[in-house]
Amino acid sequence: MNLYVMLQAAGANAAQGQGGSWSFMLMLVLIFVVMWLFMIRPQQKKQKEIDKFRAGLKKGDKVVTIGGIYGTVVEVKDKTLLLQVDTDVKIRVDKASVVNDFSDTANQ
Repeated sequence: MNLYVMLQAAGANAAQGQGGSWSFMLMLVLIFVVMWLFMIRPQQKKQKEIDKFRAGLKKGDKVVTIGGIYGTVVEVKDKTLLLQVDTDVKIRVDKASVVNDFSDTANQ
């Protein structure tokens, strides 16, 4: 209902003169700019960091998957990793499922 009232007010302002419609358009543009600054841009930045992390994975890195599996990277291929989860237990996972790096200092 509030949106309906705002649209009616914007229409009334537009009928009175061009100043009202320009201010309404300016308000809409400002809302989109603020949304981009506080929502879209940080998410894109975070995604670039994750992509850089995944591209830099190498043998011996200790990682965590999306499913919460902790393992050490044994082999790196284009789209997959071979993780050693335990002694004589190795699993192949997609690189996209690796989300975090952990070290011995982080576990203390």
